Amino acid sequence: MGGTGQGMDRALGALMGVALGDALGMPSQTLPRARIAAAYGRITDLIDPVADHPVSHGLRAGMVTDDTEQTLLLADLMIRSPAGVDDRAWAGALLDWERDVRARGLRDLLGPSSKRALDALLAGVPASETGREGTTNGAAMRIAPVGIATPPGDPAALVARVAEACRVTHNTREAISAAAAVAMTISLGVAGQSFAAALDKAMEAARIGATQGAPVGEADMAGRIAAAIALAGTGREDDIAARIGTSVASREAVPAAFAVVGLAKGDPWQAGLIAANIGDDTDTIGAIACAMAGACAGLSAFPTDKVAKVVAVNRLDLDPVATGLLAMRDRRLAEVPA
Repeated sequence: MGGTGQGMDRALGALMGVALGDALGMPSQTLPRARIAAAYGRITDLIDPVADHPVSHGLRAGMVTDDTEQTLLLADLMIRSPAGVDDRAWAGALLDWERDVRARGLRDLLGPSSKRALDALLAGVPASETGREGTTNGAAMRIAPVGIATPPGDPAALVARVAEACRVTHNTREAISAAAAVAMTISLGVAGQSFAAALDKAMEAARIGATQGAPVGEADMAGRIAAAIALAGTGREDDIAARIGTSVASREAVPAAFAVVGLAKGDPWQAGLIAANIGDDTDTIGAIACAMAGACAGLSAFPTDKVAKVVAVNRLDLDPVATGLLAMRDRRLAEVPA
C-alpha cells in the first residue's frame, strides 16, 4: 500500500486497522475467555482458528470476516454515491454480500440487527422504520469510512452522516451514539489528532448521537465510554471484560474497544492482540479498536510484515478506497464557509 501525506497514512491506518483487528480476532470470535485460553494459550499473532470453531471454521490465519467486508462495502457505496447513502442500495448491497458469503460456504453472516431490518425491508416496511430495534455493534464495526470521509469540525454534521449510514439496520440511539463516537475518533485521527486528544469530541459526538434515531437501548453511551477509559487506566484486561462486557451489544463492545485502545496506549497492533484475547465478540472489538488506533497513529505504526500478510491473504487493495474517501472529505471541507 502506498499513498502520500499524513491524511493518507491515517486513512489507510483506519482501514487497515479494521482488517488487522478483525483478522486477529477471527480465531477467537464468539468464544469465552476461558475457551480462548484453552484453545490457543494467548493469541500473539495471526493464527488459524481451531478446527471445530463454530463460526470461523474454514478460514485461515490472517483472513478477515464480515467486519472488514461490510466496511469496504459501505466505502464503495459512499464513493459511488457521494451525495448520500441510498437506503435501498445499501440494503441490496448487504443482501448480495450475504448471498456471496453463503456461496463461499462461510458461516459469518449478517448480524441479528441487520438481518431483522433487511427482512423487514423485504416485507415492505419503510427503510425509515426497519432499523428501530437495532442496538448491536454492526453499525460501529463498519463506520470507519464515514469517519474518514467526514471532517470533524461540525460534530452535528458528522453525526448526521453516521445516522444516515445507520438508518436501515441500526436506527437507535444506542447504535448511532456508539458509531458516532467511533467515527469522530477516526475523523480526528485523520485530521492529525492522537487518540487521547480525540476522546472529548468523541464523547460529544456520542451525546449528539443519543438524540438521534429511536429512543431504544443505552441512553448514555458517552458515560459508558468514559467509564471504560477510566477502567483501562488500571491496566487490567480482565476488568474490561468483566465490568464493561464484550458482547455484540453496542453498549458493551464499543466502550470495550475504547478501553482496549487506552490499555494498548494507542498502539494498533497491541490493541488488536488485547481484543483477540478479551473474549466473545473479539473480531468486532478488534476491528473497532484498531480502526481508531490506526487512524490516530497511521499505517506507519503497524508492523509491516503483519500488514503484508493480511493484504496478501485477503487480496486487499485499500489505496483506492482511502483515496476516494479522502476526496469526499476534501469536497466537504471546501463546502464549509470561510
